[in-house]
Amino acid sequence: MLRVQSEPFDAGAELNAFTAAATGAGAVVSFTGVVRGDNGLSVMEIEHYPGMTEAAIAAIIDEATARFGLSDALVIHRYGPLAVGEPIMMVATAARHRALAFQGAEFLMDYLKSRAPFWKKEDGGQWVQAKDEDEDALARWQD
Repeated sequence: MLRVQSEPFDAGAELNAFTAAATGAGAVVSFTGVVRGDNGLSVMEIEHYPGMTEAAIAAIIDEATARFGLSDALVIHRYGPLAVGEPIMMVATAARHRALAFQGAEFLMDYLKSRAPFWKKEDGGQWVQAKDEDEDALARWQD
């Protein structure tokens, strides 16, 4: 399941609905990313190319599902102006066992942080550059 949207979402309600639909799963893992107020940041602007973004994320969800035997996965990612404290994204995974659900969630989060086609600008000024630690996190999943 994938949604790319500008509207806020309720992570608790999303997780409850995802868990209720995760029949046969022995584990559900979730992560919600929020805008940090680092260095006086007040607004983060996230841009994307509709269609391209959804296709790229759908492909990585399919890869995670196959690779970790997930019974279901959810990715919600927002775009547009986001204030400090607002949710940016959410990942939820369901699997028969907790290790696979955790690995699937981490894989999706690492991909979203490093490769998903989103562009971030802080306070209407500088574009956010890729970070070495994000690339290192993604590299652990390379075969």
